[in-house]
Amino acid sequence: MDVDSQPMMEETILVGDDLMMGPPSPLIPPEIASHVLEGVDLCDGVLRNFFLCLQINDIEPFCQDEIVVYKQCTEKRDKELRQRLQDSEHKLGLSMPFEEAKERAAQLESEVMSLDRRLILASGIEGMERFRQRWSLHGRLTDTKRRLEALKQGIEKRRKDEPVGGSTTKRWFFW
Repeated sequence: MDVDSQPMMEETILVGDDLMMGPPSPLIPPEIASHVLEGVDLCDGVLRNFFLCLQINDIEPFCQDEIVVYKQCTEKRDKELRQRLQDSEHKLGLSMPFEEAKERAAQLESEVMSLDRRLILASGIEGMERFRQRWSLHGRLTDTKRRLEALKQGIEKRRKDEPVGGSTTKRWFFW
C-alpha cells in the first residue's frame, strides 16, 4: 500500500485555552475538603512538568505531550472529585441532625440562586472575559445543584428509614 494514497490526517496543536474545554474544576467547600481530597491525585506534578516545558520552550506547540497528559489528569481528577462531593453531601444528609441538614440545604439553595443571578449578569460582559466568567459560573452552578440534589436525597432517604411514631432522639457519645 502506498503511503501517499492514504488520506492526510490533520494535526491539531493544543494551546492553554484548550484546557478550558468542558466544565471547570469543582470548588471544594472547606468543611469537607479534607475528606473529599484524601487520596486524590491533584495533578500538581504533571502541571509542574507542563510549566517546566513552557519555561524551556517558550511556546505551547513544543509542549503538546504535557498539555495532553495534564488535560487527561485533570479530567480524571475532576470526575472523581465531583463524585466524592456528591457522595459526601448524601452522607451528610443521612447523618447530620435534621435541622442542620435543612439549614445546609437552604444554604445550598441560596448559593444556587446567587450563582444563577450572577450568570445572568455575566451575559452583559463582552468578549473573552464574558466567556471565561460564564464558563466558570456555569460549572459552579451545575456542581452546586448536584450537591444540593445529593443532600436532599440523603435527607429524604433518612426520612423513609426513620421509624414513624414517637420522636426518639439519638444520643451520641464520644469516648
